[in-house]
Amino acid sequence: MKTYRIAVIPGDGIGKEVVPAAIEVLDQAAHLDGSFQFEWTTFPWGCDYYLETGKMMPDNGIEILKGYDQIFLGAVGMPNLVPDHISLWGLLIKIRREMKQSINVRPAKLLQGLPSPLRKPNDFDLVVVRENSEGEYAESGGRIHSGQDEVAIQNAIFTRKGTERAMRYAFEIAKTRRQHVTSATKSNGITYSMPFWDEVFVQVGKDFKDIGQVSTHIDALAAFFVMKPESFDVIVASNLFGDILTDLGGAIMGSIGIAPAANLNIERQYPSMFEPVHGSAPDIAGQGIANPLGQIWTGKMMLDFLGYHELGTRVLNAIEATLAQGIKTADLGGTSTLRDVTSAVLNHLR
Repeated sequence: MKTYRIAVIPGDGIGKEVVPAAIEVLDQAAHLDGSFQFEWTTFPWGCDYYLETGKMMPDNGIEILKGYDQIFLGAVGMPNLVPDHISLWGLLIKIRREMKQSINVRPAKLLQGLPSPLRKPNDFDLVVVRENSEGEYAESGGRIHSGQDEVAIQNAIFTRKGTERAMRYAFEIAKTRRQHVTSATKSNGITYSMPFWDEVFVQVGKDFKDIGQVSTHIDALAAFFVMKPESFDVIVASNLFGDILTDLGGAIMGSIGIAPAANLNIERQYPSMFEPVHGSAPDIAGQGIANPLGQIWTGKMMLDFLGYHELGTRVLNAIEATLAQGIKTADLGGTSTLRDVTSAVLNHLR
């Protein structure tokens, strides 16, 4: 039997509750398949660890993680105790960068049993492929002077390698879906990086002539997410644009708290990291009322990446069946507990 060694970092807040719930579901999925199993190793890294040691993870944390097949992350952040720039750059972003997780994938779809705030959601089902390593979030820039003369400079770095890698991945995903890729751009306002982005998109698109392709300015694209989300299949975007669009994707689903994400090392040289989009929600941590569906859906994405697509679909179907049954936590307008929702998903996965 194949064994996948998974590094588990529950992190902070509700991460410590929803991660064990998702592990239950993934273990049951593996049992149903019968050809593989998971071996979970939990690491207590995060803000509590920082308050004890002054570090979000140990100095050799990256080397430790390299010994695992994948990373399953809960949530990071306790802003009332640890500044966000310390918690994120000390753990989440450090792992993304040093594990070369250059692609971020976030789906959004109209789920059965979860009403969208849109008047006409029209059964949308889309995926955003976000360049995850450079772009507008590149560590290039600085601040000089002070007072009225103070200057802040943030450089956006776009390499041909990074840009093309994200676009090719988006086209490959589109092959397995509805055969269409939309590129998020702003070449009518951003002078250098976005015309470059457009040029690379056209060049890459020539290798995928059977896939529909179009470039859309990010402002109009955001509006179309609200007005006609059903028209999109795969969207490829820069780091900043992809970040904004995926939060909007969660909102039109009905809750950003259920949105999953995958940070992928597509070369499979290092482990990839799977994390839900929701935060650590310290205000409800420890009360047993957190919503586990984002973490469970994130687990579904890990199954997909490992090659178990049909099994991943069964997990997502179990999520939708649970919602359709009306078993929902308070953030979705229900009265169910985390345990209620987890048990329902497990029952539907049998």
